[in-house]
Amino acid sequence: MKKVCVLGAGSWGTAQAILLNKNLYDITIWGRPEDNIDDLKITRENKRFLPGVRIPDNIEITTDMVKAVTRASFIVLAVPSQAMRSVVEKLSKLINKDTYLINTAKGLEIETRMRMSQVVEDILGKEIKPRYAVLSGPSHAEEVAREVPTVVTVAAFCKDTAFYVQDLYMSPVFRVYTNPDVAGVELGGALKNILALTTGMADGLGYGDNTQAALITRGLAELIRLGEAMGGDPRTFSGLSGIGDLLVTCGSRHSRNRRAGFLIGQGYSLDDTLTEIGMVVEGVHTTRAIHRVSSEMNIEMPITNACYNILYKNESAKKAVNLLMQRRKKHEIEEIVNNIHDW
Repeated sequence: MKKVCVLGAGSWGTAQAILLNKNLYDITIWGRPEDNIDDLKITRENKRFLPGVRIPDNIEITTDMVKAVTRASFIVLAVPSQAMRSVVEKLSKLINKDTYLINTAKGLEIETRMRMSQVVEDILGKEIKPRYAVLSGPSHAEEVAREVPTVVTVAAFCKDTAFYVQDLYMSPVFRVYTNPDVAGVELGGALKNILALTTGMADGLGYGDNTQAALITRGLAELIRLGEAMGGDPRTFSGLSGIGDLLVTCGSRHSRNRRAGFLIGQGYSLDDTLTEIGMVVEGVHTTRAIHRVSSEMNIEMPITNACYNILYKNESAKKAVNLLMQRRKKHEIEEIVNNIHDW
């Protein structure tokens, strides 16, 4: 029986452990003592993140990383993006040269603006690339843990690795496609969180479906513009890790990014919002990183800039919407017009 170690005892890490356990793998969840690991062991329930979902008795839960990763054929990285570097640094002293890494975090590192595969490579070296994969797509933990039919994609530098991970996760309720575009899959998963914040803000302001549709559509244009400039294939952003994840994150009651945006739209401060949510809101960090990247690369991202000004410059959400609506006139798709000489 193959051993799978899940690093991270949050909602997504717990949900993946439950999912993979049903595929008859030897599963261990690793978490920090402050993640209430002792309580998880006793109650077999992640009451804080996945209340009402039982963790099977044969899933081992530990705070000992050495014990967790020993003999593991696959290690799932299910920690927040800003904790990725510190966790992988600890892992670097323990990982076996034949072990595969599966990243499921969605974000960019704030200080370096690196994607998660770049953070992992920065620590473990280029030799990890053939054994690295990223799993992404519309997959709320609350639904995956309850066997709601879900479809995602896995990207890897090596096609065999993509196939191994596909086989690892596939089940009657969890379908996995493969994709060679690691950069595109990682960027889609990170950038959509910014747009979920903005659609939540619009809802908090009392705006309607028209506004939400506009933010999603024009936000997708921004996502593709920057994603392509950062090395992603534009076709990937029309798939599960792009528009698929964008739609579910912007419209779901499970989305913590959308909920955070809603509170901010209602007038909550950023600090009060994060306290109220009580979990990591990846879009808040990603907004900072992407604002810097787009400025350095001179890429126009008005919705992202508006989100940044609301979060970090105390601009009111209503004022930001007004400024977006009054921007200079433009063509919807500049590339089409540029290719028509007589229009």
